[in-house]
Amino acid sequence: MAFTVEKGRVTVERVQTGVRLEKRLLKVLKSLADYHDVSLGDLIEGIVLHAFEGKAPFGEESIARIRDLKAVFGLTLDASHAHRLQEGESG
Repeated sequence: MAFTVEKGRVTVERVQTGVRLEKRLLKVLKSLADYHDVSLGDLIEGIVLHAFEGKAPFGEESIARIRDLKAVFGLTLDASHAHRLQEGESG
């Protein structure tokens, strides 16, 4: 079994990964994780688990916070840019 459930808590096996992300996107994610007092990994896991079920991972308050953080870090990318990003020469 990949995970166990005990008293409402789910025990999983995590692995370290070397995922590369767009710099400003990562800054927004880290800041959002800090705002919610969770680790970056926990935030990403939550986003993915919601997406796998076709559910929105954030409520109105978090969406507003994300909008503010995107402005702070100059992140102008949106969903329309997905699958069209390419690495710059310095990357």
